[in-house]
Amino acid sequence: MFVDQAEIEVCAGDGGNGRVSFRHEKYVPKGGPDGGDGGRGGDIIVVADPNMSTLLDFRYKKIFRAGSGEDGGAANRYGMKGEDLTIRLPVGTIVRDARTGEILADLKQPGQTAVVAVGGKGGKGNVHFKSSTNQTPRKATAGRPGQHRFLELELKLIADVGLVGFPNAGKSTLLSRISDARPKIAEYPFTTLVPNLGIVKTGDYRSFVVADIPGIIEGAHLGKGLGLDFLRHIQRTRVLVYLIECAAADPMIQLDMLKAELGLYDPQLLEKISIVALNKIDLLDEAARSALDAYPEDWLRISAFTGENVPKLIERLRESLLGVESGGS
Repeated sequence: MFVDQAEIEVCAGDGGNGRVSFRHEKYVPKGGPDGGDGGRGGDIIVVADPNMSTLLDFRYKKIFRAGSGEDGGAANRYGMKGEDLTIRLPVGTIVRDARTGEILADLKQPGQTAVVAVGGKGGKGNVHFKSSTNQTPRKATAGRPGQHRFLELELKLIADVGLVGFPNAGKSTLLSRISDARPKIAEYPFTTLVPNLGIVKTGDYRSFVVADIPGIIEGAHLGKGLGLDFLRHIQRTRVLVYLIECAAADPMIQLDMLKAELGLYDPQLLEKISIVALNKIDLLDEAARSALDAYPEDWLRISAFTGENVPKLIERLRESLLGVESGGS
């Protein structure tokens, strides 16, 4: 099951209490205070794990607690620090404070870490309160409580290229043609219920990740179809491919509708580098193919089913990604 949103509760460890203690040794009268400080509470740390691809685990485990610090001891002994707790999350996860909306971590790189709840400070032992007027302080401070937070986890897949199109435009077929991914393919709408990722290898030994984004229909930005569930996964892509089924309705109308949905969800999506591919040309007769000449020349005419002109699409994607890396447009 693909799960890309979850809510959890995290409790950092409490600090240990400071100690009230006095030095008691033979032949050392009035040894003075020697109460140690409490240990600091453990932190809650999140780390990006490239071996995870979903937030499913957090549907079942909701509460996470770090270790508390130990109390201070006699003879100026400090309490041990509480054990940190590390929570492993998929790469691409955004961690927010559920109450304030503050982004605490955006885990874009494998191995990236962030502290999302800080352990409480340990209390001070009575040795800190000794003075010329108070030689035998009987005061120590309690440890501070650790941070307690409710967190929202949101996974946004990290892919170089996003395939965008209406149901049955051929996105899954194209993904299976250009990569080793094997998504479910069928003739009915919404065959793809989760985003699929595939790695495309090119002749110069480069590779890039392509995501098949399902569920976009008119009104997707309002949650129709699977829209709001998966539109978020387009936000991290660097290049978009608008895949248009040229054997169906007017391709220009389809493209305008797709761009409208993306723009209403996030206007910045329209600023991304994009490629338009007219798919399923294998279903057209000669007259229908000739009619496609009315559309811009830079719109690729492809068949994901037969592979016609698919290498041209891969090359165009490679060039576009190289342009992004070099700062071009």
